[in-house]
Amino acid sequence: MAEVTPFQTVGPFFGIALPFEPGDTLTGPHVMGSRIIIEGQVRDGEGQPLPDAFIETWQANAVGRYRHPEHQGKLLPDPDFTGFGRLPTDDKGWFTLVSIRPGRVRSPSGGFQAPHILVSVLARGLLTRLVTRIYFPDEATNASDPVLQLVSPERRPTLIAQPIAADRYRFDIVLQGPGETVFFDV
Repeated sequence: MAEVTPFQTVGPFFGIALPFEPGDTLTGPHVMGSRIIIEGQVRDGEGQPLPDAFIETWQANAVGRYRHPEHQGKLLPDPDFTGFGRLPTDDKGWFTLVSIRPGRVRSPSGGFQAPHILVSVLARGLLTRLVTRIYFPDEATNASDPVLQLVSPERRPTLIAQPIAADRYRFDIVLQGPGETVFFDV
């Protein structure tokens, strides 16, 4: 009888198999909306930076529409906005995303979600991707966002980017341990 192949962790093939250009810049020169930069560091459970993590982002445009067939025809997509990013961390675990502030998107229940960016994290030692969100601190609709309300109040700060300039935010991703980022089971 043949033996079952044991599970293996993801990677470290990210630098070869997954990058595309320009994966860290979602905007063109005439993009609609407010440009923003989000920078951060991915750290492991011991607080060490991960130099070979990989981050994917997916977000709505400035008026809350995704570049997706379900949203096509409702509002023309912004030709200078891709909505999808794919970026590796550098040798010190840092990443930088150039994007726009997303608009509010409709919730499956019919209401609206607060502006957010969906984030997937792939890294050595993980058996599957981790999924989280980036919210913005000055957004009044955070208080009514149905997903954010599922998270206990003491853990919500791990989902909220911190402003460091008028159009620049910091969002660190901590895989486990103290200050662990909230990840969703999707």
